[in-house]
Amino acid sequence: MMNMNSYYEKRKLVFERIDRSSNMEKGLMVFLMACFTGIMAQIIIPLPWTPVPITGQTFAVLVSGLILGRKLGPLSQLLYIIVGVLGIPWFADMSGGLNILLSANGGYILGFVFASLFIGHISEKYSKSRNIRAMLPAMLIANYICIYIPGLIVLATWQYFNLGNFPSLNALLVMGFIPFIIGDLFKIIGASIFSKIFLPK
Repeated sequence: MMNMNSYYEKRKLVFERIDRSSNMEKGLMVFLMACFTGIMAQIIIPLPWTPVPITGQTFAVLVSGLILGRKLGPLSQLLYIIVGVLGIPWFADMSGGLNILLSANGGYILGFVFASLFIGHISEKYSKSRNIRAMLPAMLIANYICIYIPGLIVLATWQYFNLGNFPSLNALLVMGFIPFIIGDLFKIIGASIFSKIFLPK
């Protein structure tokens, strides 16, 4: 039966193995994380008043930074975007193509790269941050700043080109931010718990 000291040692060895992995192995990890993001994108709750749905992608994005770090994490999200733009249907609702990146959701997808980069940087540079209390503020910044700022900018721009006017700030927040706060908090807390359980300190 595995005791806690044994678990901590095995956890440390796993992440040391990731650091020492070959370029081919790193490429495989990047690809698998991109696939995980695509799978989580299929968890969808559409909202009738906005073109932006609730999806499970945020959890995958945050975990990509935790597991793969500041280089491979954002690279996995960049791969997710590039392959999706090329036509692989792993964006939300099994969609793909450049039109998705130019849609109301495109800014959020671009923000995935910045969020993964930020979490990867914090996790790598500050090993003591790999617990719920310290990681939670970083997750909040990654989610609500790194993802939502480009998301809201592109959403407002999308409405301008499609409806001929920019939304008011209140309308923009109702379409692209407020409905997602609670769901994102669950994903953020889940990713913070993941960091506590699975990441070496």
